[in-house]
Amino acid sequence: MSTPLISLARHWQDANTLALPAALAPWILEPASLTARLKRHCQRFRLQVLQEHSAVLPEFLQPLLPDTTAAQVREVILWCNDMPCVYAQSWLPEQTIATLRPLADLGERPLGDYIFQHQSLHRGTIEAAQLDVMLPQLNIAARCYVRRSVFQLQGQPLLVAEAFLPDISKLEATL
Repeated sequence: MSTPLISLARHWQDANTLALPAALAPWILEPASLTARLKRHCQRFRLQVLQEHSAVLPEFLQPLLPDTTAAQVREVILWCNDMPCVYAQSWLPEQTIATLRPLADLGERPLGDYIFQHQSLHRGTIEAAQLDVMLPQLNIAARCYVRRSVFQLQGQPLLVAEAFLPDISKLEATL
C-alpha cells in the first residue's frame, strides 16, 4: 500500500467563514463540479492520474468516513491549457466502490463527471485549509489553498480534496 503524495492532516475550517483570496474564492466555494467549472474556463482540459492505490484510512480521516478502515485513494492533476491547475485526492471507501462499481474504473475520466450526474448526490460542508504542496514531478513546491468535502452518493460516502495550484491564477486572469 502506498501513501498519498500530499497529506491532508491539517486544521480545516468551513470555507464560508474564511477570508479567502478574492481570486480563489469562486473556485473554493464552487458548490457544483469543479471539473465542469475548469472546462468552462479553458480550451484544453485533461486529467492526469498520478497514482491510484489502496490505503488504510488514516486516523485523522476516520471522523469524516466512519465505519471505514480501507479505501481506494486516487490522486490526479487537472490540467487547463497545458497548465497544472488542480491537484485532487479522492478517498473512496471499499463499501462505496462495491456499491458504485464504475468508481473502480474511472481511468482518465474525472470523478466529478461521474458523481455530479446523479441526483442522489449530496455534498457536505466545503472546508478549506492551506497546505504545503510538493509535486516534484511537476516542479511545484508552494503553499496552496485546498478544499475538501464529503459526498454521499446513493448513501455511500466519499471524500474529495482539491488543491488549487499556482497556475489557477492564470485562468482567473482570463475569466
